[in-house]
Amino acid sequence: MPRPTAAGAVAAADEHTPVAAGYGDDRTGVLTAVGSTPLVRLTRLLPGARFRIWAKLESSNPGGSIKDRSAYVMLSHAIATGAVVPGSGTVVESSSGNLGIGMAQACRALGLRFVCVVDPRTNPQNIAIMRALGAAVHLVTARDSATGEYQPVRIERVRELVASLPGAYWPNQYANPRNGWAHRVTMREIEDELGRAPDHLLCTISSSGTLRGCADWIRERGHATRVVTVDAEGSAIFGPPTGRRLLPGHGAAVRPPLFRSGLADEVMHVSDLDSVVGCRRLALSEGLLLGGSSGALATALDRLSDRVPDGSDCVLVMPDRGERYLDTIYDDAWVKAQFGEVTHLWKDEMAGAGRC
Repeated sequence: MPRPTAAGAVAAADEHTPVAAGYGDDRTGVLTAVGSTPLVRLTRLLPGARFRIWAKLESSNPGGSIKDRSAYVMLSHAIATGAVVPGSGTVVESSSGNLGIGMAQACRALGLRFVCVVDPRTNPQNIAIMRALGAAVHLVTARDSATGEYQPVRIERVRELVASLPGAYWPNQYANPRNGWAHRVTMREIEDELGRAPDHLLCTISSSGTLRGCADWIRERGHATRVVTVDAEGSAIFGPPTGRRLLPGHGAAVRPPLFRSGLADEVMHVSDLDSVVGCRRLALSEGLLLGGSSGALATALDRLSDRVPDGSDCVLVMPDRGERYLDTIYDDAWVKAQFGEVTHLWKDEMAGAGRC
């Protein structure tokens, strides 16, 4: 079956339509590099594991994260349907960082202006990257009175900007079905690279796009893959928020409209410290410098490992790269200031790397 073109396939796809998932052959420039990320086997993360661990390295996307996929698909659909017009349109979106970079990159390639609304939790490096790509960045600093979080304030600011800017369009990653559709392709790539559907799939959740797309692909094809989603402690996605989160990337202050119950077979909650420890262990055991969400997945797999049947294939969808966290997750002084002296939690990997 031939792959659909990007604009045609995305325009035709809705949240209920099975498609031969692909991004098409009509892409040009940097957008041709979106997707087709490597699936690599991890052999040192969990020594003695009786199952195979695979990492889908979304850091290999040109903007450095899995959000490149969502940005490209949502904007392609918007252009195909006339919701935004290259050369005169402005895209406005709320993001904690990665989607903002993906949108800034795609808008440059597609001839659109981009305005991103961020908050103090956004890494300064992410803001700098967006600005280097020509985006205008609006920082909100007030917290929502009801939730104590920034996200509702960001969304309200997006609405204000869309109302005031001529030709403005809000993709709305939190409710846009194309955000989920983009990750049908992620799942199809995993299946193609592995040669079959994995026994376990672990992914983090924020807008619900990755979980929605991967789970829909799995269910529609009748695969027996067990889907485990990893949320942040303090997130409101699976229940009332229980506290503030330090790290961006996974979790949300408000349950996104794209969320649907029953997508995951199991939900695991991971703390900020757990994410840091997972990142440090990935770096020192596997040589992978990845972001906080990837660390959360590593910790979740460790907790799950006793229940994974021998010989299984476990795939972790690793969302982004770690260079943007050098001043936080990978900075010893920052970690100590936030959590105390915790290097003993990854000391085995440090010893293996020849450090004292």
